[in-house]
Amino acid sequence: MKKVLVAFGKALLSQLHFRMLLLTILPFVLSVALWGVLLWWGLQPMIDWLHAYFADNNGFQMAGEMLGWFGLGAIKTVIVPLIAMWVLLPLMILTALIFVGVFAMPIIARHIGSRHYPLLEQRKGGTVLGSLWIASYSFLIFAVLWVITLPLSVFPPLTFIVQPALWGWLTYRVMAYDALADHADASEIKLVLRQHRWPLLAIGAITGAMGAAPTLLWLGGALSVIFFPLLAAGAIWLYVLVFVFTGLWFEHYCLDALAQSRGAANMPVTTSPPMKDIN
Repeated sequence: MKKVLVAFGKALLSQLHFRMLLLTILPFVLSVALWGVLLWWGLQPMIDWLHAYFADNNGFQMAGEMLGWFGLGAIKTVIVPLIAMWVLLPLMILTALIFVGVFAMPIIARHIGSRHYPLLEQRKGGTVLGSLWIASYSFLIFAVLWVITLPLSVFPPLTFIVQPALWGWLTYRVMAYDALADHADASEIKLVLRQHRWPLLAIGAITGAMGAAPTLLWLGGALSVIFFPLLAAGAIWLYVLVFVFTGLWFEHYCLDALAQSRGAANMPVTTSPPMKDIN
């Protein structure tokens, strides 16, 4: 855990660098522009479809009864927009993650590599397609688990347990690969990820708790529906900020692990001196 904490301190200092603060702007602008267009054209049709589905399948009565058990009957009138928002949330996570991975992680790797590991050879074992593939299938697993655990959002304590766990796994899968893509070759990527699986998962779990913070913006009931566009923009910015810091933390830890791995591999093998013949 000492190396995890050391990497955390380095990432925190790196996050305060002016260049790293500016790095949040482009992914944020692209995400907001994309979701602004999608919500403008698709949010109301989605809400209308969900409303019709609930009306045709007695969904409002069942939702009212379930919410009444927990003393949340007041949000029955906005249950459809709230469901739409919770369905859209993981998609917003995906876009923020992809934009940070594509536009920010290469800059983070160059920034950390040149300032802290200038002598570490860049072997370019990762690829953009490899990063997109890992991000895509990891997100599919994440999305399925998100939908399965969605009913737990009714219980805020469980939300803050389940969400960090899901975020931790997702960030570990995506960020660790991107952090090693420029400097490690393919075999080194597999080796570092295998040898440091648990510390990397720990980093993912901690940043997962940080990543769950934007979820708080969705717990405002009717106010969440009224101020949805502003809350969506705020949540996206928080996601981008968390992802950039996460990238810095993974980058520091992974490059240090890679440097130590190469150092160990290049250490000369010592042999015991031959025993003298006493006869």
